[in-house]
Amino acid sequence: MVIFRWWKISLRSEYRSTKPGEAKEIHEDFLENLHLQGQTALIFGTRILNYVINLCEGKFDFLERLSDNLLLNIISYLDLEDIARLSQTSHRFAKLCMSDKLWEQIVQSTCHTITPDVRALAEDTGWRQLFFTNKLQLQRQLRKR
Repeated sequence: MVIFRWWKISLRSEYRSTKPGEAKEIHEDFLENLHLQGQTALIFGTRILNYVINLCEGKFDFLERLSDNLLLNIISYLDLEDIARLSQTSHRFAKLCMSDKLWEQIVQSTCHTITPDVRALAEDTGWRQLFFTNKLQLQRQLRKR
């Protein structure tokens, strides 16, 4: 069952006693109700509408339900080529694959020790940038600090 609830928010006195509204549709009826789908897209966007339609059709995306922190932990075990490919699959994965939090995990797993100077440089330039900087450039940047 798909249930939508709404509340009318207004400064007008005639709406103060208005009760919340509710629309209940079984999955099959929601899939046929183009008006309700249009309202859903208008209010929540097409991404949410597509997600609800997929749920109604029995298509569950279990990755969509995982938290960003758990996904970052999983992604940190992938090879660099796989991270690059994963970043091309969706906006969410692109954002996660470019995040400083992921690259900090990757740098920490590949380096034995991270000095305070290196950590400060990573905070300034980004952990991803630090990871792809060669040792000679890294030494130059550390000397400049």
